Amino acid sequence: MKVASVSRASRPPSLGHIAVVVDHGSGFTKAGFAGEAQPRVVLKSSSLVPSWDRPVLPGEPGCELAGGVARAHPIKHGVVVDWEALESLWERLLVGGLRVCPEQWPVLVSDSPSAPPEGREKVAELLFEALAVPACHVASTALLALCSAGALSGLAVEAGAGVCHATPVYAGHSWLQATFRLDVAGSTLSRYLRELLVAACPDLRLQGLPRKTITQLKKRCCYVSLDFEGDLRDPARHHPASFRMGDGSSVCLGSERFRCPEPIFQPGLIGQAEPGLPTLAFQALQKMPTMLRKRLADTVVLAGGSTLFPGFAERLNLELEAQCRRHGYSALQPHLVAKSGRGMAVWTGGSMAASLHSFQRGWMTRAMYQECGPRLVHKVFN
Repeated sequence: MKVASVSRASRPPSLGHIAVVVDHGSGFTKAGFAGEAQPRVVLKSSSLVPSWDRPVLPGEPGCELAGGVARAHPIKHGVVVDWEALESLWERLLVGGLRVCPEQWPVLVSDSPSAPPEGREKVAELLFEALAVPACHVASTALLALCSAGALSGLAVEAGAGVCHATPVYAGHSWLQATFRLDVAGSTLSRYLRELLVAACPDLRLQGLPRKTITQLKKRCCYVSLDFEGDLRDPARHHPASFRMGDGSSVCLGSERFRCPEPIFQPGLIGQAEPGLPTLAFQALQKMPTMLRKRLADTVVLAGGSTLFPGFAERLNLELEAQCRRHGYSALQPHLVAKSGRGMAVWTGGSMAASLHSFQRGWMTRAMYQECGPRLVHKVFN
């Protein structure tokens, strides 16, 4: 757990001025207070649970079992698959991390654009019945990403640990029928990097590298090529880099540096039939009404940790522009917004939104939930 070194003292509850903001992702979950620039707590979304404490069946969704310990993964590819583990994660975040009493704090929670609608009902049920919060709001990660850039209309292109999305948002409403997802993301790239390293040097030491080390290698050494085929053919353009590990030994990366992120642009490299993320972004624009396309293309917001590779924004921009020209949409000139803090863009957008005076009418209160039940989420959070 990473906790910022700032005071965690509880504040008086105030529905009109402050709330807790939670962005739960497949890899990490962030939590903090509305109006602040950074989350106070960042936790791995998975957790270790002794198998005697929680029976685990072989093949159960969201769980791995090894050495008498179950690793619970409540969220896979952006979708909640284990609600019990999610409840435990939220309790650790709010009570153990933020040191707040959930009964006193409104909570804004992010929601994947491709998550099933009934999942929002379950979120409300968990928040009101298990954690007893006074109010909640469930917001699409796409909308929150745009909010982080000060926009309510645009195209959100998200690439995180478990899933990528291209989601058009107009006037604060996500267009789900024009939303596209790709299940090739950060975790997939980490596994692919391990395969590339082992193929280049069949060393038992490389096969046994911890997942954390592979992730560090990926983040520190890898980049997106602007000319993948050209770089692959010419060894002089491989730019080798050496990474020193904790035991003092080193790992040398050559073409693996730019081959690792490439499946986001070419999923076929790992046997996936879906189009790459730039194509999905173009298809999302193409599926929107003609009168809205240019306005949305003017604000293409990047969000998520897997967009942080050097060269990612430039490559996406090149390919998106090429798609527009190729299909006769030359009038569309996509403008990418790639802020340095885009790895936290969804949480930041939630913090900004929940602190606005105009947002306070958007809460679903406990009284509303008790009167209408969880299905009210579909009306309140349209």
